Amino acid sequence: MDKWKFNLAQKQSMITSATAAVAAFLVLVLVALSFFIFIRGGNFFWPQNIHTIVYKRQDETLQTHFVRLDAKTMRVDEELLHFRYSSPEQLFDGQLTLNESNIISSEAAPSVAVVALKNGGSVIAKVTSITDFQGKRVGIEQFAKVTEQIDEYLQTINFVRQGELADIHRGLAAMDKRGVDEDAPARVKLAKRYYQLQDVIENVERKLDGYVLSVEFADNTSYPLFMQNVSEFYYPNEMNVGEKFLFALSAFGSFISDAPKLNNTSGGVFPALFGTIVMVLLMTILVTPFGVLAAVYLYEYAPQNKTTALIRISVNNLAGVPSIVYGVFGLGFFVFVVGESIDNILFGDDLNSTTFGAPGIFWASLTMAILTLPVVIVATEEGLRRVPQSLRDGSYALGATQAETIFKMILPIASPGIMTGVILAIARGAGEVAPLMLVGAVKFAPALPVDTEFPFVHLQRQFMHLGVLIYDGAFHSQNIGNGSSFIFACCLLLLLIVLSLNLIAIFIRNRLRKQYAQN
Repeated sequence: MDKWKFNLAQKQSMITSATAAVAAFLVLVLVALSFFIFIRGGNFFWPQNIHTIVYKRQDETLQTHFVRLDAKTMRVDEELLHFRYSSPEQLFDGQLTLNESNIISSEAAPSVAVVALKNGGSVIAKVTSITDFQGKRVGIEQFAKVTEQIDEYLQTINFVRQGELADIHRGLAAMDKRGVDEDAPARVKLAKRYYQLQDVIENVERKLDGYVLSVEFADNTSYPLFMQNVSEFYYPNEMNVGEKFLFALSAFGSFISDAPKLNNTSGGVFPALFGTIVMVLLMTILVTPFGVLAAVYLYEYAPQNKTTALIRISVNNLAGVPSIVYGVFGLGFFVFVVGESIDNILFGDDLNSTTFGAPGIFWASLTMAILTLPVVIVATEEGLRRVPQSLRDGSYALGATQAETIFKMILPIASPGIMTGVILAIARGAGEVAPLMLVGAVKFAPALPVDTEFPFVHLQRQFMHLGVLIYDGAFHSQNIGNGSSFIFACCLLLLLIVLSLNLIAIFIRNRLRKQYAQN
């Protein structure tokens, strides 16, 4: 047994190696997770090359498609290839899963384009021709010019509908309310103008329907696409790496500025991004002062007895409560009790529908503030504990009161610890999903919580959240296609948001730490 005995140096070396191995494993897991999300999320923006494949179907017949590779997966001992294709039956949502043994041939298709549609879909086909409203064929190189003409027509329709036509609708509604007769001259004049404007809109719409982009699929079948539904088209096989990188950057810009499309499987995430940032900022504004004041009382004012110890234990236990419990509490107390009480006080019987008595971004922020409150309290107490007692004694000796000592000396010195708590609160609050679904976050919100409509900040509105968008997409999109790439792109963006907010908070914390460093 003596050979299994180790001296002190060997034991120390083994402990060091074990801890280093655990740290290396954690770093490896973190890098692998980040790399996986980056690759799968980046696939949503990167233009994939198009190939023409011929494969054998289950009935032994051959089929040809223009395809774009979405993902590769393993099943048992064979690799499955997941493709995206287009056809007259599956215009922009065709998914094809094959193993390599079923593929007869595969070759690059440089003449095949990806036609991006305004609804978020994309068509993989050859662009053959453009036809204007007069039935004349226009060269494909005139696509930009034709698109400008179509945009002008669309702007004309919107201008008429939102301008004079909207005024006529309001005028007729006011006459209906006053009981004006059908044959009254004023009503007849408005109705006549209404039909004139409708004729103008119908004439412009007929011109729009005449602009057609013709495409051809791999089986040589043609399909007409209305130009008003087409956003752009590009040839990914003809792009070099630099051009693809610039295209990916442009796609990322559109991703963070557009709204979700095609049932949250395409388009952008601006409403969810905006809602996430606003919710996190509101949560931070709410939780920071309450958490700091609670920690100041527990450490500086409260007597250090069993009651204070019990409060600290309760605070620590609150940090381990499942988040869904906070969501139920927020729904039952903030929404149904506090919110409905506010509605009764402000509106009384004149309220037609609930305003504050329904889930909204303010209740969601308040619920998340309660959820992250223990984190801020514990971190602030730790920061206060690091301030030497001699500084307090010196301040009291110079005649300062306890409040002056705390707010003018102790809290500034402990501010790095406070910022640590805020960082942890932001990281947890930005990634929560379950409680938010109960108190305000929805799959689709018709309006933003902050806009140009008075009073500009609408705390009672429901909002979209990146975490909820990811959950909804993962729950409803069980495929390996473009939908899952969209989900991973949302994950990548959420990681970047949390990282950016944490870096800002870390920068502020380091500045404060240098400012109040103790020698």
